[in-house]
Formats: sequence, structure tokens, C-alpha cells
Amino acid sequence: MLFTDRADAGHRLAEALQHLEGEEPVVLGLPRGGVPVAFQVALALKAPLDVIVVRKLGVPYQRELGFGAIGEGGVRVISDDIVRRGRLGQADLASVEHTEAAELARQAERFRAGRPRLSLEGRTAIVVDDGIATGATAAAACQVVRAQGAARVVLAVPVAPPDAAERLRTSTDEFVCLSTPFAFSAVGEWYRDFSQTPDDEVVALLAQAAAGPGPERSAPDTETAVDKDVEEVEEEVAIDAAGVRLTGDLQLPAGARAVVMFAHGSGSSRHSPRNRLVAAALNEAGLGTLLFDLLTPAEEAHRSNVFDIGTLADRLTAATGWLRDRTALPIGYFGASTGAAAALWAAATPGADVGAVVSRGGRPDLAEPLLVAVRAPTLLIVGGNDNVVIDLNQQAEAVLRCETRIEIIPGATHLFEEHGALQQVADLARDWFLSHLVRET
Repeated sequence: MLFTDRADAGHRLAEALQHLEGEEPVVLGLPRGGVPVAFQVALALKAPLDVIVVRKLGVPYQRELGFGAIGEGGVRVISDDIVRRGRLGQADLASVEHTEAAELARQAERFRAGRPRLSLEGRTAIVVDDGIATGATAAAACQVVRAQGAARVVLAVPVAPPDAAERLRTSTDEFVCLSTPFAFSAVGEWYRDFSQTPDDEVVALLAQAAAGPGPERSAPDTETAVDKDVEEVEEEVAIDAAGVRLTGDLQLPAGARAVVMFAHGSGSSRHSPRNRLVAAALNEAGLGTLLFDLLTPAEEAHRSNVFDIGTLADRLTAATGWLRDRTALPIGYFGASTGAAAALWAAATPGADVGAVVSRGGRPDLAEPLLVAVRAPTLLIVGGNDNVVIDLNQQAEAVLRCETRIEIIPGATHLFEEHGALQQVADLARDWFLSHLVRET
């Protein structure tokens, strides 16, 4: 079953949930992508809509393995078995929970815009997402909802792999899923439009739902969630990244509908002619770009810093926050060589809101422990004569759980210096970002 977009999925899911209308349920969307689906369900069932904000608690040395989850109202769901087998001390638990609690509070405040959380005490709660990959977050959400007092918990999604669906049927009172295809690799492949859902769209949908039912009530125009009338910007900027001043070049074409941040590789900078050629192609296609130096000149003098992927990723994450304070446009990452590892690392961090990643001659192996946590659709571009890096990218492709594609450019070496090779990189990157960052009008 192929869905046009999240609104279409919501309409179809609502039909399968009509039998619950008499129970006067509360509909809860998992942010971000689950909220547009949940909005249509709530509309059809004449039910109140809220978000269910959940943060998974990951084992410190293996973040993808969750030892529990937290929700609003002080709800904690802890797996004593994983805590025991992981030999986690109270300090470990407290540190992870403190970090995730701060992000949970930030998200809840952002999405609700000051409105109180809806009470679930004694109610039927319908938890809605736009699809399920592993089911870990959805399962945690259902546990949190139960702990918040829901008398009956229903999990409803448009699509899920058969194995995850089978597991979830046993952890809820009712599981509604429209499609469980065997050939499942990513949620996005079952949507014609699986564009990123911006925070502003979530806020707008929740605000409209809170305004109450009415004959004119329908999903807001999602184009208003981004800066539709962006004015042209071309300037050198100073970025404060955790106390370090980074210099960058910000270019926003008039009417830009997304921005791509460049993470440069070893021995390179924002002046790299290769990345500037790609940036120019993106600008020509109406995409904004931010090229900036992840290291200061003094830091660049020590080559070991180039391979400190954790620090580079932290800088990229901080710069992303800086950019979000200046625009509501969807954001993607373009990374080259070690910069690609930093881009994937940053895209895997909790709370990352990255719509797409493109890697050029990347070293994803340097971000290997976190690859399973990347959710942004990822394109891996490798030169056909770059044999070692081909192997590394093929191994990464097997580990990544997001929508992933690898493109090998025949005859190209690591720097894509062969005639026409870099233009092919630019064309592939442009098409990937336009497909995954830009919402069709």
C-alpha cells in the first residue's frame, strides 16, 4: 500500500479506527511525523489531539539499546533486566535521564505553546505515528501512556514491517496497521511524499486542533510552516558553537525552501572548490547553503583534530541550532570524507531534526557506533576507483536503518577530480535534497 503523504495516510487510518469514536478517545501523535497523521484521525473521530513526547533512555556506551523511557509528568519506564545485564550504576542512569528530561521538556513546551497536557486518566488513548521501523519508540510511548493513566491503549500506524507488528500486538490493547509489507526497508519508501515535518507544522496542527471542531477545520497549509517568502541572503557569518567562534558563508536564494549545511573533510575548509561547486548547484536549484569551518585555524594545525569526529559532530550540531534560530527552513547535511562521518554522527544524536544527508567520498566507518540511530534519508556517493571507501560505504549501507542509497560514479577517484565526476556528485546531491527536503506545492 502506497500513501500519497501523511494526510492521506491519516485519512485512511481514520477509516480503520471509526469503531473507536464511541469511546471518546484522546488521539496522541508521536512528533514529528506522526502528528499530521494523528491530526486527520482526531478530525475524523471528533477527538482531542495532543502529542505524546517520549525520550528513550539509551545505554551510555550503546545508545541504540534503550534501558527505558521517560514521559511527561515524571513517568519513568525502566527495564531492570537491561540495567542489571548492562551493569549500569545509578550515576549512569541519572546522567542519561537528566539529559533526556531536558530535551523532553524543551520539545513539550515548543509543541504545545503553553497549553497543558491532556489528561489520559481512565481514557482510551490512540497513539499514532507515520510508520514503524523497529517499533522501539512506539512501544515506549505506549508504556508511557499507560503509566499516565490511560485505561485502554491503541497503537495505530499506516505501515510497519511484519516482525515489528507482531511484537507490538502483544504490548497494546489493540494494534491497527494498514500495511505490513514483507519487502520493508524504510518507512519513507511507502510514501510518495515523505518530506520532513518541521516543528512549526506540528505547532500549527496542535494549535488548530485545540481551537475546537468546526465546519472549516482542516489541515493547515504546510507551506506556511516554512519561510515561503525567504529574502535573498549572501553573507559571512560568525557561529558560536559551544564557545568556539566558527566562520561561515550563508547563502539563501530568494524563496529558498531548504538549507544544506556543509561538513568539510580532512585538510579542507569552507573555501573548498569541490564543495563550492556542489553548493552553487544547490543554490541554482533554489536551496540555501551554509559552508563553514568546523575547526579554528589553530585547531587545523593539529591533524589529529580532523579525526576527532565526536567534536566535529558537536560543532555541527551547535551550528545547526544557531541556524534554526534564524530560519524555519528544513535542514540537510552534505558531508565529505571525515566531514561525512561528522554529518552522520550529528544526524544520529537525540533530537536531531535533519531532513536528509548526502555523503561524498565519506568515511561512515568513523561514525559506526551511531549509524543505526540515523533516521534521515542518506545518500552515499563514492568514486568507482576508490575501492577501500567503496567497501566502507557498502558496509555502512548494510548497517543504516534509514532510507539509504549508494551511488558509485564510474572511473572517479576519492576527490572526484576526473572530468564530469564532480558535476555528477552535484546533480545527485541536488536531486536527493530536492526529493527529501522540499515539500511539493
